[in-house]
Amino acid sequence: MINREWHLLSRPVGWPKPEDFAMVETEVPTPGEGQVLVRNKYLSVDPYMRGRMSAAKSYAAPFELGKVMQGGAVGEVVASDAEGISVGDHVLHFFGWREYALMDAKNAVKVDPAAAPLSTYLGVLGMTGLTAYAGLLRTASFKEGDSVFVSGAAGAVGSQVGQIAKLKGASRVIGSAGSDEKVKLLVEEYGFDAAFNYKNGPVAEQLREAAPDGIDVYFDNVGGDHLEAAIGSLNQGGRIAVCGMISVYNNTEPAPGPRNLARLIQTRGRIEGFLVGDHYDLQPQFVAEVGPWVASGRLKYRETVVEGIENNLEAFLGVLRGDNTGKMIVKL
Repeated sequence: MINREWHLLSRPVGWPKPEDFAMVETEVPTPGEGQVLVRNKYLSVDPYMRGRMSAAKSYAAPFELGKVMQGGAVGEVVASDAEGISVGDHVLHFFGWREYALMDAKNAVKVDPAAAPLSTYLGVLGMTGLTAYAGLLRTASFKEGDSVFVSGAAGAVGSQVGQIAKLKGASRVIGSAGSDEKVKLLVEEYGFDAAFNYKNGPVAEQLREAAPDGIDVYFDNVGGDHLEAAIGSLNQGGRIAVCGMISVYNNTEPAPGPRNLARLIQTRGRIEGFLVGDHYDLQPQFVAEVGPWVASGRLKYRETVVEGIENNLEAFLGVLRGDNTGKMIVKL
C-alpha cells in the first residue's frame, strides 16, 4: 500500500512557492507495540504552519527539511497494537499532511463521530475553537458589556470570537474581513453588529465609524494597520489579545511596529500575546459551554473544504491568501 505525504524541501523566502515542497510516495507503515495506524479523513491547514517552515527560533520546532510536515488531523484507526484504541475508532492527532499516520497511542485522542461531524474536531470544537475561547475570555479578560473588535473575523478563529462575545453579552462586536461577501456573512449570519472590508479604505477610519464609542477588547489575527487602528480606538483599560499577525508572515524584512504605542499610557491599555497550548486546562470548560451552542445552532460555523491530499499545499496557500471562509479543511 502506498502512502502519499507532503515534505518540505527548502525554507520559503517570502511567499511559499510550490517548488519548496514535494508530495512523496512511501510505504504504509505497520504499527509496533503501543502504536496505531490511522487513515486520515480530514487534515487541517493553518496560518501558524508558515512560521514552522522557517528555521528561526520560535515557540515550536521548525519543520525538518526532507521530512513530512505536521498538522492537525482526524481519521479512522485501521491497525492497532495498543490497549484502549481499536480498529474502527476515530482519533484526533497531530500527524497531518499525509494519508496514513503511524503514532504512539498516547498521541491519539478518541473522538465520537456520532456526537459531531469529524471535521469539527479540527475547527469549531477543536484547537481553533479553544483558541477563540481562551484568547477572548482569559487573555483579553472579556466581561459583559465590552465592545469587541475582531480582525480576520470571517476566519475560523475570528468568527468564533465574535459569536462567543455576543453570546457572553458584548455591547457591540465589530469585525473586519477581506471581501464584501465576508462582511455580509459576519453581520447576517454570525450576528456581528458591524463589519467592514479592510480593502475599501483605511482601517483606522472604518473602525472609528463602526465603533464611534471606542473598543474595550481587540482580538488580533492580522497585525499591521489593524493593530495600530485598534490602539487608536482603545478605551481606558482596554485589552488586546494577539493571536496571530498573518499580514506579516511572508515579509522578508521586519515589519514596523504600531506608531501609536504611546497611547497605551493614556488608556492604561494592555497588549498580550498568547498560545493555545498554554490554555488546555480550559478544554473541559470549553467543550461543556461551546458544545451545546454548536449543537443548538446558536454558534454557527463555516468550513471551506478542499478535496484530495494532492491539493493540501494549495489549501494551505489559500489560507495565507484569505481564500477560506471559516476553517480550511482538506478532505481525503
